[in-house]
Amino acid sequence: MIEISDIETAARRIAGHVVRTPTVPSPGLGALLGVPVTAKLELLQRTGSFKARGATAKLLSLSEAERAAGVVAVSGGNHGVALAVMAAALDVKATVVMPRTAPARSLALAEEAGAVVRLTDGMDSAFELVTRLRDEGLTLVHPFDDPVVIAGQGTVGLELAEDAGELTDVVVSVGGGGLISGVAAALRARRPGVRVWGVETAGAEAMSGALEAGGPVPVPLSSLVTTLSAPSASRLTYDHVSALVEEVLVVPDRDAVRGCLDLAEHAKVWAEPAAGCLLPAARQVVERVGEGARIGLVVCGGNTTPQELIDWAGRFGLL
Repeated sequence: MIEISDIETAARRIAGHVVRTPTVPSPGLGALLGVPVTAKLELLQRTGSFKARGATAKLLSLSEAERAAGVVAVSGGNHGVALAVMAAALDVKATVVMPRTAPARSLALAEEAGAVVRLTDGMDSAFELVTRLRDEGLTLVHPFDDPVVIAGQGTVGLELAEDAGELTDVVVSVGGGGLISGVAAALRARRPGVRVWGVETAGAEAMSGALEAGGPVPVPLSSLVTTLSAPSASRLTYDHVSALVEEVLVVPDRDAVRGCLDLAEHAKVWAEPAAGCLLPAARQVVERVGEGARIGLVVCGGNTTPQELIDWAGRFGLL
């Protein structure tokens, strides 16, 4: 299990390379949910998501031989962009494997940063290819099954614990579980009374599937939210979530897209559906906890284009 000392070490390591993002009260979201809300704005992080933290922590931990060999990552979008950009900044050659369904903007950003981008037909085949590339000598920077990466993501929770006012419940999006594992570990150490809740979208249920099965299992992927679409959780993230997280809630894609529109209207922030799903989940948390809730939201990323959001909103009749 990740300890608070691991997260503190990661925080010192990545300082100066990433942004200490704002942690701010949101009167608009408070009015929408009917309880006080604090937002941790990771969409203002370098590369537009929290992923820069874990990628940087891992890159800075490499030996000279590993740096010389180069790194490889598999990603539905944000992790690949983060690794490509941060590897370029640290003069490390990167290869990024993405499914063809990954956002076009993410593919373009990874290529513009100088990474070699390899495309596959889906996330399952992407994970298979990245395993082969690792076996050929590249150092794998896994999006969530790596304690150094999880400790890097945990710096989000460390900052939230230090910067937020009173909180009762924190809601965190879940793909493979690296972010929520790190955040929950930080909050358990620094704010042990705070409950942590996860949220997935239907059709990207790696962690809720693992919790139901008693361990990681392969899950079918159908959600439009590719940045949450891990084919399975890892034993490492499962262990953290099963021990530290209250529950992983599942919301429909439609509600995640509606959440993006609500974040834009009420919080004045431009978020991707991986963050939009926080709002419908937060409503469920408030219903369970009651009027005394004080909600923290980790707004994990903002890497979606206006046209993508318009298309999704149109598909679900939200415009």
